[in-house]
This record gives sequence, C-alpha cells and structure tokens, in this order.
Amino acid sequence: MTENGVNGSLDQHCEAPDKEDAVVNDSNRPLKASVDVKPCKEHDIATKITAKNGEGDVIPYKPRPPLLPRQSKSIRSGSVEEMVRNRTLRNSQESLSDPVGTGSSTDSLKEEQMVPARDGIVVSSAATITNQDSGVRPLSAVTTGSPVFQERGNSLSQYEMSQSQHSDPKDLGLRPAKLRLSPVQPSGPLPTLEKNFVSATLRAANRIDRDCLDYAVLAREKLGERLHRNLSDSRLLDNMGSDNASVNSLRSTYSVLSPIRPQDVRNRSFLEGSVMGSGALLGAEELDRYFPDRRLGIYVTTWNMQGEKGLPLNLDDLLLPTDSDIAQDFYIIGVQEGCPDRREWETRLQETLGPYYVMLYAASHGVLYLTVFVRRDLIWFCSEVEHATVTTRIISQIKTKGAVGIAFTFFGTSFLFITSHFTSGDAKVYERILDYNKIIEALALPKGLPDTNPYRSTPSDVTTRFDQVFWFGDFNFRLSKDRIDVEAIMSHTEGGDMGSLLEHDQLSKEMKDGAVFKGFQEASIHFNPTYKFDIGCDIYDTTSKQRTPSYTDRILFRNRQADDIKVVKYTSCSNIKTSDHRPVIGVFQVKLRPGRDNIPLGAGQFDRGLYLEGIRRRITRELKRREAMKNPSSSTVCSIS
Repeated sequence: MTENGVNGSLDQHCEAPDKEDAVVNDSNRPLKASVDVKPCKEHDIATKITAKNGEGDVIPYKPRPPLLPRQSKSIRSGSVEEMVRNRTLRNSQESLSDPVGTGSSTDSLKEEQMVPARDGIVVSSAATITNQDSGVRPLSAVTTGSPVFQERGNSLSQYEMSQSQHSDPKDLGLRPAKLRLSPVQPSGPLPTLEKNFVSATLRAANRIDRDCLDYAVLAREKLGERLHRNLSDSRLLDNMGSDNASVNSLRSTYSVLSPIRPQDVRNRSFLEGSVMGSGALLGAEELDRYFPDRRLGIYVTTWNMQGEKGLPLNLDDLLLPTDSDIAQDFYIIGVQEGCPDRREWETRLQETLGPYYVMLYAASHGVLYLTVFVRRDLIWFCSEVEHATVTTRIISQIKTKGAVGIAFTFFGTSFLFITSHFTSGDAKVYERILDYNKIIEALALPKGLPDTNPYRSTPSDVTTRFDQVFWFGDFNFRLSKDRIDVEAIMSHTEGGDMGSLLEHDQLSKEMKDGAVFKGFQEASIHFNPTYKFDIGCDIYDTTSKQRTPSYTDRILFRNRQADDIKVVKYTSCSNIKTSDHRPVIGVFQVKLRPGRDNIPLGAGQFDRGLYLEGIRRRITRELKRREAMKNPSSSTVCSIS
C-alpha cells in the first residue's frame, strides 16, 4: 500500500491521529515508526504505518520490532521476562485448580484483563491491547487463526467486542486491572481415555460384590428405563466416578468373574493344575478372593425324624431360622430314622434352600441320611466326594443303627462329616461306647483323597485323618437321673444355664473320662433336652414309659489345629414338632488353608435333576401363594362377621 492511499483512507474515514506520531527530524538520526490504529465506524480496524524524514520525503518503511505496551499503575515495575514468567506460572496454577476440568494449557495464550470503563462498561484486554504509542490493536491471530481458538474467540459477547473497539485507549491505561481466565468451549468431542487409566487404589476402593448389576444397563437408565439396584449396587455407584473409562476399567478388572490372562491359561490346566500353591486353582490367590478372612460358614443340623411319612409343611425354621443374619456356605443335614422316601426329603431340602445352593453329595445307610449342600459358586473348589458306611447291628441287614460318613477337600482343607445312631436304652452306656469304637475303626475314609497331614493320622481312628471333623446324630446318651428330679432341676434353671442338669449327662461324663470322642469338643448347651416329646406339642413323654428328658441329639467337632473351628450358635429348633425329637442346630466358622491342584477335583459336579425339581417346586409354591392373595375367598382362613 502506498502512502497516498494510506493518507487518503485516513482523511475519508478516520479520525485525526494522535499527537505522538513518530517522525524523523534528521537524516542521520534513526528512524522511528509509529503504529496508528484508528477505530472506524464503517470499516474494520485499520493499521496505518508512516515514516518520514526531516524534509518530508517519504522513506520506504522498514519493519521494526513492536514497542512494549505501557504498564498500568496497578502493575509493579519489573522486567518483562519476570512479568511473563509470573503470568505463565499463575495461569498454570489456575488451570490445575480448575474444578470442572475445562481449563487447558492454551488458556495462557488468552488472558482477559477486565477493566471497568465509563458508564459501568467492562472491557476485555484480551480483545484490546494498548500502549503509549498506539491506539487500539485488533484481535491477534492467536484468537482468530485456528478453529480451536476461533471457538474460544466466539465465546466473547458481541457487546464486549464492540466496546473494545470504541474504548478510549488513554482511559484504559489508567484503570486498575483484574485478571481472569476465559471459559473454554471445546470445538469437538474429547478423546476417550484409556480403560487402564484408573489407578489400583481406585479399583480396590470400588471393589464390587458378586451380585452386582451389569453396568451396560446404565445407558438404558438415561433413556427413562427403571434400574433396580440392591444395596451393594447403590453403595458402589455412589463411590464411582462419572467418566465412562472408570466404569469400563472397573468392570473389566473387578467383575463377578476374575479376569484370566491368556498366559495363565497356557501355564496351567484347571483339571490337573499346578503343584505350586501360588497361582493354583486352589491356591492362596483364589482362596483370598472368595474368603478374605479365610473363614468358611458351616451350618450343621441333626434330627431324628422317627420314621414319620409326613414331612413338615415348611423347613425354613430348620435351615433358615429367623434369628440368623446371613446364610452359610455349607449346609450339612444328618437324619436318623428318616422318612421312607429319601428322594422326597432331598427335594424338600433343595426347595427350601433355593437356587443359591446345589446338592454336592448325598449318602445313606438304611434310614440314616446325610446330605451336603454347597453354595453353587463354590463347587469348583471341592474335590471329588467319598462316602462310607458302618453298621453297628449284629445282623448287618438291619440298617437302623450305625453311621454314614462323607469326606472331601475344599481348597486345602479336608473335611469329614459323620452322622450316626447309637444303641438306645438308659443303661446301655457300654454298648454305645462299643458303637463309637467300631465306627472310628471301620469307616474306610479317605479312599482316593490325599491326606493333607499324614503325620498326624492314625490307622485306627478315621477322625485323625482329616483337618476338620463334625460328628453329629442321635447318640442316645441319657441323663442319669429320675424324671422327677430332672424336671425339678429344669424348673429352677434361669437364663439357659443347664450346668446343673449336664452334671448328670452320660456323654459329658464319658468324654471327660476319655472313653468316647477323643479330641472332640462340644459347644455350651443353653437349651432344654431334645428327647422325648409328645408329637405335635412341647410336653415331654406322657406315655406309660415316662422316659426321662435327655440330650440325645448332639453335634461334636474336632480340628487338627487349635482354634480352627469357632462356634457361632448351638441350639435346638422348637418349632418342628412332627417327631419325638427336636432338631439340633450348630453354626460354625472354620479356618481354611490354600491347597494344591494335585487332588482329584469334582469339576463342578452336583445333582442337576434335584436342582431343577426343587426350583420348579419353589416357583409353583410362590405362584400359588400369590394366587391365594389375589383371591381371598378361596383361602382356607375363615372370617367371622
């Protein structure tokens, strides 16, 4: 552009220039160039550049570095480098402290200096920069060049843009400044974060329960669909971040099933496994994942059913008492003089426990039934199950007295469960001791399972060949006292203290003398004798025999390591009255140890047919109950008006 063209445009459209136009007074003196920026009403901001010597001749313009802007009074004197360094540090700190994560490192390129102008108007110094020798400079290429900064420049209101063009540059330099960062409006979607960005601490803090929901349904929740959450889901979602990457990372790292690396699959087989304790299916890693405290909950019950054909309508009181906070991991049910239809009994047990449990194994000896139910997600850690039976009758074909035992290994801990029925009769203590000795010698277990601690085993006692042993049943030991005296003692007991009554207990005396159940323990008894009742009521025997109430039904336990078994509850079930015996219940916490995969694994075997039949009955019963609630007229309960 020529000088005439420049001056012509200035005369036609612009105001007079400032008095501080740069001129050249002498040809020997260095040139001074001034940048005249004139706000125009009809055109955009134009930049006029002139250079003259002393005679008024036009000298071709030579570009010079721009002059530094005048510092406002509010800014302390200092070097330009120090100002830039302080401003950069301040912007970096502000972007780091941005609570919503909208700041970025590019915020330092656009810093607004909010200055109160006349009539209460606020002017942004990011759009208007003044100095001593110039008027107003247009927006820099930083805010108008790339699309990203075009988006940021457009965040300024049109009102602020117009005021920045018409502001008086002299007034701007005298006003106090207040710095603030402009909001960032991203021009496009942000890149997705990697799924593995979540730290191990965050993942561990948000470890979820096994019954958690699939997080894919969270997307459907936004569309208005209802999401059902249980307690663990609500607790988890409250602690989680709002970004999808953390959800995906959490889902892939701590799901219901632990992730398996291909290298782990290459290095081991789940059926044969590794003989090393580390990394094995039954090793410490898997054990700690399912049982962080390495404690297993076991529910044991024994009941003499008296051979009744009719079963109780509801077995919830037997297996799921209302005073229990949580269900246990194993349910072991031993029955003496069981009902004729053993399969019906097992189906009723499956129906009561529901779909959370599967029948791992069941064995019988005549009318002695022993059944083991396990939580369905724990069957993969059980070995093959073995069982054996012993009869204590002289005639072996009569299978009413004797024992049945079930043995298996869970992780690295071996278990033995025995239910038995000893000889009856008040005075036949010696015969019952013989029954015990015959059982521990003749019960042939284990068969193929390895002994986890052979140095503590003895060939003459089966109970020494397992880590944890539970022996329960109708032992038929009585109270060596007349019925009148027993009832008198019972009437004076307070707070469940049965110590004075147990002083006459035959089993307690023989165990103390070491004649039976060597090494076994029994929890404290705080319930009334469980034998012998009239059917359907809480009255002891009113027949002509007038049998003395006794503690015939017991649960004993033995462990190789001290304090491996802790008693949680030991009581009787008084709500089931279909037999002359009351069931006895014991809840225990058992110490577990990691194992090695060199044992014969059960590979998830369970009774599938029984499981399906029990679930079908459970559903049918629930449907009938709901139908009865909808049609009160069909109910058997009569109303008197």
